[in-house]
Amino acid sequence: MKARLRRPAALLAGAIIPLSLLIGQPAGAATAAPVADAFARASAAYEVPRDLLVSVAYAETHLDGHGGKPSASGGYGVMHLVSNPRTHSLERAATLTKLPVATLKSDTTANITGGAAVLRALADELGLGADARKDPAKWYSVVAEYGNASQPEVARLYADTVYDLLGGGVSASTPDGETVKVAPRAVEPDRGSYAKVKQLGENATLAAATVDYPGATWVPAHSSNYAVSDRPTSDAIDRIVIHVAQGTYAGTIDWFQTGPRPNPTSAHYVVRSSDGAVTQMVREKDRAFHAGDYNRRSVGIEHEGWVDQASWFTDAMYRSSAALTRNIADRYGIPKDRAHIIGHNEVPTADHTDPGPYWNWTTYMSYVNGGGGPTNPHTPESVCGSGYKVIDSAPLGTAGNVYLLYNSTSGRNCVATIKTSSLGQATATSAYLEVQGQTRVTDSGNFSYYAGPVIAAAADKCVKWGGKAGSYTYDSGFEHCS
Repeated sequence: MKARLRRPAALLAGAIIPLSLLIGQPAGAATAAPVADAFARASAAYEVPRDLLVSVAYAETHLDGHGGKPSASGGYGVMHLVSNPRTHSLERAATLTKLPVATLKSDTTANITGGAAVLRALADELGLGADARKDPAKWYSVVAEYGNASQPEVARLYADTVYDLLGGGVSASTPDGETVKVAPRAVEPDRGSYAKVKQLGENATLAAATVDYPGATWVPAHSSNYAVSDRPTSDAIDRIVIHVAQGTYAGTIDWFQTGPRPNPTSAHYVVRSSDGAVTQMVREKDRAFHAGDYNRRSVGIEHEGWVDQASWFTDAMYRSSAALTRNIADRYGIPKDRAHIIGHNEVPTADHTDPGPYWNWTTYMSYVNGGGGPTNPHTPESVCGSGYKVIDSAPLGTAGNVYLLYNSTSGRNCVATIKTSSLGQATATSAYLEVQGQTRVTDSGNFSYYAGPVIAAAADKCVKWGGKAGSYTYDSGFEHCS
């Protein structure tokens, strides 16, 4: 049996593959690393790169199937197989694998098998041949389709998240304590048709309104998911409600963009786990449908993650959300205390439990009220060296800033990316400098505090410069020509 499993060409997406065969042993027998083994065998069976498969699962659920309970959008298991009126990847997985829907919902090995089968079926539909399937970079459009987004900008956001994980590596613990790893690897994704899709918030049709919070990206919710109003003239705003989405950042944005539906839902803001990115989806003057009796008087902030999984609540998320909350409170005169900044579970008549027991209110309120925390000990001047002065800079969301410096004595430019979140943690960070007519020079890797210095002689020449921290990127045109 094992010899046959090692011949991927014999195992096609539409094949009926018994679950016990994918496990590689009699059903019910124990393995030392059942989840890692399930990824390896599903990868081999459906010719989906193993590390890509793990990265998709981690992006969706951090490898926690939540005991077979659905996400807010009706997704099940570590691969988030979805069953809702618009998306039926769960049912498709059942058809492809011949495994019962109930098993796909609750059994992790089956769920991973189902996810791999759906990915392979999408690859076949998109014409991904045998050679292309071996290259993770070629799967970008497949991954984008797997996210089931209704808007191409959100599909790109979803796929970019997966490829950021693939590039930076994954080390995740399952609910049973098993560790599953993906080693960092340099992958330049082939975006295909998605290369023409602008990043979320850059499309003019999505950025028609000015955000209320300067650090946010504007992506409007569907008009059926909120009520146009004139707050605070019509209703005073005196509460901020903290939510946990029971889903991913991209999935939550997509869910709020979808409608009309029987259960209209939205929040004013959505905050990402990995780097604290903020998307505004409803203007604060309007009533988002997020907190029942408190809709009229509150601003709602959704946070990527699940209430029963602490790994989603990162320091970057806390700091970014706290800065947003502090900004809202200052503008409306809301006291910065727990009587006015509350959880969804504290709304009268609420039947929700979020933000749940793992939300650290002590840390969060400390940040809201300007509490301390680590700061980056490095500055662009200290990274580039004596004689360099900042002549330009650009924010990288809440993850950092990239700086262009110039030394008037030597005629050299320097670029440095200085992180402002995930300090002390090795995360994907880069800086580059391109002097017109010369080859671009880049410093890229997993860095704890900064990328750079990237230095080049550029007197009387135009330069391009930029960098990346987390999932934020800045690229200049040719400028600073004299």
